[in-house]
Amino acid sequence: MRAVVFAYSNVGDRCLRVLQAGGVDVALVVTHRDHPGEKLWFARVADTADELGIPRLYGDDPQDPALAEAVAAAKPDVIFSFYFRSMLPASLLSLAPGGAYNMHGSLLPKFRGRAPTNWAVLHGATETGATLHLMVDKPDAGDIVDQQAVPILPRDDARQVFDKVCVAAEITLWRVLPALIAGRPPRRANPLADGSYYGGRKPEDGRIHWDRPAVEIDRLVRAVAPPYPGAFVEIDGRRLIVARARPWVDAPLPHDTTPGLRLIDGEPAAICGDGQALRVLEVIELGEPLDAEALRALCAGAAR
Repeated sequence: MRAVVFAYSNVGDRCLRVLQAGGVDVALVVTHRDHPGEKLWFARVADTADELGIPRLYGDDPQDPALAEAVAAAKPDVIFSFYFRSMLPASLLSLAPGGAYNMHGSLLPKFRGRAPTNWAVLHGATETGATLHLMVDKPDAGDIVDQQAVPILPRDDARQVFDKVCVAAEITLWRVLPALIAGRPPRRANPLADGSYYGGRKPEDGRIHWDRPAVEIDRLVRAVAPPYPGAFVEIDGRRLIVARARPWVDAPLPHDTTPGLRLIDGEPAAICGDGQALRVLEVIELGEPLDAEALRALCAGAAR
């Protein structure tokens, strides 16, 4: 089987390695250029392709005719997309007579769309996973080939869940690869009406509103915790990322339960809109964690 692979990030890295280990002839890898303002905490698929000796190119515009020419020249039997950030147009998908397959980071049909791991944590899901599915003209809507579930534990943050999803993607692809190579991949319906769809998240979506319930704020902190952009507050013109927090059951609340940062029994904390408290364990400013003294001073000053 000859393949063209569109890939990015850790899932792209691991799935590309699975294809090579499984004997797939990867003729071309298409990946993204690194965004100048983005902190690189994930594997670079460009480096993986170079290591494995696979030709690669950057394809930031899937509609570029030159990209279609390069894919056509590679003569793929199949096309794979592993966490490639752009949806591939039908004109590209049609270049693979054996079909085009995408690895999505959720248990489809749940959490279709962008940032599935972050949305799963934000919504309090207890499991997620990876799904290999056929690509069609709607995002994450094609028939399911195979999928693997992983648990989301109560205190997991999005990076911890993402790392599990990477392993789930590797397992899924490895398990179904013999059937793909034989041209007999399993297929079952992807019942979209039973699932959910979410769009991409922007840094502003991480703004903390202390008048919300504690469980909701806790999920937000974990859903966008670094290396993601982080849940944040702004105090006196300072943007502060609440990187780690946890529920404080039976906290000795003060008489004034106005929502916001404060000290409770001398400890950095926050009171939320439902009167419940969170322990504030780490706050980051300008890329650096505040030390213990500065964190207590911040919380004490915010309550004034």
